[in-house]
Amino acid sequence: MKDDKILRVGIVGTGWIAEKAAITLNGLYTCECHAVASRTEDKAKAFAKTWGIAKAYGSYSELYADPDIDLVYVGTPHSHHFEVARDALLAGKPCLVEKAFMANHAQALAIVNLARKRGLFLAEAIWTRYQPAVKIIKELLANGRIGTPRLVTATLGYSMGEKPRIMRPDLCGGALLDLGVYALNFARMFFPADIVSIDSQCVKSATGMDLTNAITLVLADGMLCNLQSSAACVGDNIGVIAGTDGNLIIDNINNPQKITVNTHDREFVEDIHVPQQITGYEYQFLACRKAIAEGLLEPREMPLEETLYIMQLMDDLRKKWGVHYPMDDEEPAL
Repeated sequence: MKDDKILRVGIVGTGWIAEKAAITLNGLYTCECHAVASRTEDKAKAFAKTWGIAKAYGSYSELYADPDIDLVYVGTPHSHHFEVARDALLAGKPCLVEKAFMANHAQALAIVNLARKRGLFLAEAIWTRYQPAVKIIKELLANGRIGTPRLVTATLGYSMGEKPRIMRPDLCGGALLDLGVYALNFARMFFPADIVSIDSQCVKSATGMDLTNAITLVLADGMLCNLQSSAACVGDNIGVIAGTDGNLIIDNINNPQKITVNTHDREFVEDIHVPQQITGYEYQFLACRKAIAEGLLEPREMPLEETLYIMQLMDDLRKKWGVHYPMDDEEPAL
């Protein structure tokens, strides 16, 4: 793809996350939503009419066969990511797959290997990895604004009631894959040192899914990370990076808008606001466009090895908690 070419995206799925992708693409000049696919033609046509999308397909396979599609955005529930990404890759289409990338590490590894074997671009759409706040925070840390970092705390919580995607094992329910993945990424994208020990607890639903969890990581560089996520309560959603000479307070680890810098005595220094955004999703689409134009097979912002690392980490946590999905008993079929 040439640098001046518009990236034509095909959205698979018509849920709220697909709507957010459509809104985002409608606000970009270098990317566009060229088509949408649903399992029924009526849903696809209704979605396309609402968001001004040129093509609507009543099956996913029709979208994969569209020669004008440069990138397939997988916006289905994460329990269905494997089949959609597999079929798109087998049809020769690059993919951007919503978080959580797959149900488990085995599925993730199979999809990554398939993309590499076929020489196709593949990325996880963990939107926080691509946002401007990441660069801002990394520069603050590199410039010694808070001294030596020693402690990270991050919480993400939403009161989600009895939503099937949270309660049902067959939909990969629980807080971890839906919310905890953001807390883990918050720690990992700033402090990627080896984990030397992990402690964790969770409170489960009657269906055996983790509703609230707490994870403590001790890293090889001396960092300690306390991470919490919950689908059962309203969290403050704040991230704090505490150092020997001050701290950074990130207003929302799920979509940072403001970073507050404080001194050694917790005295306010400044608020740094991120650039105005469309939805915050634009950065992942722009990163994919740039990577594909450069001939890369994965984005710099979220390497596939990091996606695999976090998938394995979540597998290990679920095993400890006894949170089990049907997919855990199945060999990924390519």
